[in-house]
Order: sequence, then structure tokens, then C-alpha cells
Amino acid sequence: MIVQYDGLLFNALRDGTGPDWQKYVDHAFVQRIADGSLPEAAFRYYLIQDYLFLIHFSRAWALAAYKAETLYDIIAASEILNGISNAEMALHVEFCRSWGLTEADMEAAPEAPACLAYTRYVLETGLRGDLLDLHIALAPCVVGYGEIGHALGSAVVVPGNPYQPWIELYAGDEYQKVAQSAVTALDDLWARRGSEARRASAQRIFSEATRLEISFWQMGLDETRLETTR
Repeated sequence: MIVQYDGLLFNALRDGTGPDWQKYVDHAFVQRIADGSLPEAAFRYYLIQDYLFLIHFSRAWALAAYKAETLYDIIAASEILNGISNAEMALHVEFCRSWGLTEADMEAAPEAPACLAYTRYVLETGLRGDLLDLHIALAPCVVGYGEIGHALGSAVVVPGNPYQPWIELYAGDEYQKVAQSAVTALDDLWARRGSEARRASAQRIFSEATRLEISFWQMGLDETRLETTR
């Protein structure tokens, strides 16, 4: 299910990824969250890596606030930063605590190559580029999770699905507002900084971030397969 967020640039960039966007939002990892069949070990590993991932994405949104030139840009970045560092982090800590993992355990865990690749790509894009480049690199994550949440939240609830709280977080009004605010910020930045000369570069950034999201999902499934052979 494609969510048509109110934003011309995001929708154009999403369409420009071709089949990769559907590979991301309909990944087998997502489908198995939806029906509750994902092995607990895969979700547990994903949550640990996503905790580390969100620390770096919080840094990226803080960088967006630093690079902002207007109060509007600062507020937009700070709202998303607040959503990540509070609501999302709280869910991760709660899930992992139920499996005997403390926040200290997660912070001490080594980063997987997929986590390193994605987070450093976003931060490097933001450091070498401008605020628009950074927002484009961040968009597949923050808006893509909104799209995934909307789709899973609209589906029939599977009784006893252990991942239902995760679905409800991203399907909920609070996160959907975060996703829409990111889309709106993209259009505003494009109006001030964009041009047809930048469109190809914008698409490359967005498409690469989308492919890195696919790798992040796959990481969880691959780790589970490795565990069964060790």
C-alpha cells in the first residue's frame, strides 16, 4: 500500500527509485513482522542494531538543526529528533528489557556492517552537502517507516502477534505526523534550494539511502540464518 503523503518532492523521489522502494517497504522482514512469524532472534538482533542506528540518526537530525538557516528549519529538525530520541527509543528499550537486555547491553553491542554503512552514509552526506542533501538522505527512513506503519496498521490484526506494539507505534497518529512533517520540510527546502540541475543528485542520494534500508532489513534475516549454522 502506497501512502500519498502531501509532498511533491518526496513522492517524485520515491517513484524514481523504481522497484527498490517496494523491496524496502514490502521486504520479507516487514511481512514477517506483520504476520508475527519473524523469529524472535531476528527481531531481537534488529532492535539492538536499530537502537545503535537511531543514536546516529539522532546525531544526523541534530546536524540538520545546526545547518539550518531559519527558525522553521530548526523546529522541523527538533520535532523529528524528539520523536526519535523519545518515542522510538522508548519502544526499543521496552522490547529489549523484556528479553533481558539492558540499555547498557545495547550500547555495548558492536555495530553490524549494514548499520555502519547506512548511518555513516547519511552523516557523510550531511557533512559534505547542504541541508537539503541531508534531509533527502534521511527521508527514506523517517517517511518509509511511516508508510510501512500505515500499511501494517491498516491490515487485519494477527491475534497474539508479539510485534503489534511496534506496528502500532509507526501506524499511530504521532509518528504519521512526524513522517508528514519530514515530507513538508523537503518541499520547503526544495523551493528554497532546489533546481532541475540538482534533481539527478537528489535522486541518487534518495535511491542509495533506500538501498541501504533494504540491506538493514536483510541484516536481521541473515543473522538468524547464521545463528542456526553456528
